[in-house]
Amino acid sequence: MGSVNSLIRQNIRDMKPYSSARDEYEGNNAVFMDANENPYFSPLNRYPDPRQRELKKKLSHIRSVSERNIFLGNGSDEAIDLLIRAFCEPGKDNIVSVDPTYGMYEVAASVNAVEYRKVPLNDNFDVDREAFRSAVDAGTKIIFLCSPNNPSSNVLNRTAVYDLAGWFGGLLVIDEAYIDFSSKPGFLPEIANFPNMVVLQTLSKAWGRAGIRLGIAYGSEELVNVLNKIKPPYNINSLSIAEALNTLDNTGEKERRVNEILESRSRLEKRLADFLFVEKIFPSDANFILVRVDNAEKIYNFLLEKRIIVRNRSGATGCRNCLRITVGTEDENMLLISALELYAG
Repeated sequence: MGSVNSLIRQNIRDMKPYSSARDEYEGNNAVFMDANENPYFSPLNRYPDPRQRELKKKLSHIRSVSERNIFLGNGSDEAIDLLIRAFCEPGKDNIVSVDPTYGMYEVAASVNAVEYRKVPLNDNFDVDREAFRSAVDAGTKIIFLCSPNNPSSNVLNRTAVYDLAGWFGGLLVIDEAYIDFSSKPGFLPEIANFPNMVVLQTLSKAWGRAGIRLGIAYGSEELVNVLNKIKPPYNINSLSIAEALNTLDNTGEKERRVNEILESRSRLEKRLADFLFVEKIFPSDANFILVRVDNAEKIYNFLLEKRIIVRNRSGATGCRNCLRITVGTEDENMLLISALELYAG
């Protein structure tokens, strides 16, 4: 592929980015009279750092990635939207992704008037390389892959992903929201080898901070500069930055909770396998399980009456009569099992 710059929409390449007051001056030891802020109610009277420098420094240390290769968004959804806005010409270009997968890729494509093409996963919920080659054409600017995938919970075939990265001329975006729950390696180290690769991660899952909406895009410095150019000036608020910094200081707690979830997942899989109405439990590399049952709608509604909420994914490609069950605490998992025992009679 050429440089990232050669892939950008012409109007994005030509635009002059907004420069905020905090872009023009870095530091705290000053009298701030430049941003029309209220001088009272410190510290939240001040705008947050638009580049989130302290937070990126901490992530850089944890993930062994340069700060220049990190973009922070209001959830990964913001990064997904910005990538489409920067690289896809509305009404002209297209995006290719697997099916089933995370629904926001298609939603963001629709919002930006970009064609979204679905390549069905095979019977093992893995990548069909030949089908991808058939779906991609000169107008394909982005391929989205989710690994571990949602809702199928499996990591995608590594060789197939390398193959796509090698021949595809646009951006290959790999969403690794659930990677900390997998024993298999992710693709973050590969961004140094593939300038067209973007890896998405988040604090919502393994770090347990879905409420602060902090998503991360890792990519080449050139690509990160494009996202910084078009993002809102202060897209990450001060409270989220502060909570993220506190969270990242406690990697030991995060690892302990991940291990607890993995142990609970194993126990939950074994208990679910005992029910006659469970037809298949798909292998999981995530903090959830995809389960095929004999009547997903009936079981979903029964659990709903018991105020136990799972997801009925029967409408997704290849997921006939499938429920997606998030691994909860041991108490929550036992409430689920007890309810299913009542259902089974």
